[in-house]
Amino acid sequence: MSAAAPITAASPHVMNTYGRLPIAMSHGRGCRAWDVNGKEYLDALAGIAVNTLGHAHPKLVPALQEQVGKMMHCCNYYHVPDQERLAQMLVERSGMTNVFFCSTGLEANEAALKLARKFGHNKGIERPEIVVYEKAFHGRSIATMSATGNPKIQAGFGPLVEGFIRVPVNDLAALENATKGNPNVVAVFFEAIQGEGGVTPMTVDYMQGVRAMCDQHDWLMMVDEVQCGMGRTGKWFAHQWAGIVPDVMPLAKGLGSGVPIGAVVAGPKAANIFSPGTHGTTFGGNPLSMRAGVETIRIMEEDGLLANAAKVGEQLQTQLLTALLEQPGVKQVRGHGLMIGIELDRPCGVIAQRAADAGLLLSVTADSVIRLVPPLIMTGAEADEVVAILVPLIKQFLAE
Repeated sequence: MSAAAPITAASPHVMNTYGRLPIAMSHGRGCRAWDVNGKEYLDALAGIAVNTLGHAHPKLVPALQEQVGKMMHCCNYYHVPDQERLAQMLVERSGMTNVFFCSTGLEANEAALKLARKFGHNKGIERPEIVVYEKAFHGRSIATMSATGNPKIQAGFGPLVEGFIRVPVNDLAALENATKGNPNVVAVFFEAIQGEGGVTPMTVDYMQGVRAMCDQHDWLMMVDEVQCGMGRTGKWFAHQWAGIVPDVMPLAKGLGSGVPIGAVVAGPKAANIFSPGTHGTTFGGNPLSMRAGVETIRIMEEDGLLANAAKVGEQLQTQLLTALLEQPGVKQVRGHGLMIGIELDRPCGVIAQRAADAGLLLSVTADSVIRLVPPLIMTGAEADEVVAILVPLIKQFLAE
């Protein structure tokens, strides 16, 4: 009997908004995923830094199955016990005050922008302005797209929202010059590590300098931890390496280990800006996503995943540096923990397909940066496997 013909990956009734690879995913377990034709992949992308616990985690699955059988959604007319439970966990781990829950990173960032504007209006500032960054990415709504520093994403969607001042990363003098004598500035908004912008970390000195400036001028320091937070760097939040505490911190992606969830954590300066009627959501804080967040944090701590992210991330980065340091065409290997970027001197989008062909899932961002954001459960042996597949692909690509 002949083998069944392979299933072709196609989505003709789905709006064409993604440059998809011709792969249709079926299921996963741990750091492995399989497509509908049975091909196996090592997952070094984790759904873009979402699947913190990998796929089908044996502790997470039964908890979520139990929750689905109890209640998935009510609404915010009522108290949701796991909202308070998860909020307390986030407050304790961040040193902040309280939390607003939503469903995505975009919504968390949108809420942060609203907090900043309301903060300004409460101080009598009629047209509040927020400092944002070159190459930043905060989402694709009209406001978060306006805060984003990527003209390609903004093209065709003008007029953009006003009220943003754009500065380069890691340059305190530029921040001072851009805001000098401007009484309308209310906040500085940045990613602790820019994700879509090319895996570019803010330096410890820079984050500490921004914290000092925000204190000096009574601005909100707003740190977008949507992609780099939730243990990915080896601390709960990437800004914690600088020993600082922000006033506003959007979270999403890895917080629910695959269940859609967003959160805005606020410190004392921002905790009481919103009041009933000033912000809200239908889906945010639903019992299923809250349970996913509670269980994700519980399992991360039980299984020592912060330490694992730091250890395996360092191993991965060291091996990549050793293998690629002398390689012409490799500009830099950078990142922190299990958030790593390999910058080449030319556009390398084809590497995503070639890696998939070789059984490795990853992405290319900012045209020329290969991004690795695997599940935090990745083992040292799996990291070795990533290097064994990826390094020859990069060398071959650069030799063409």
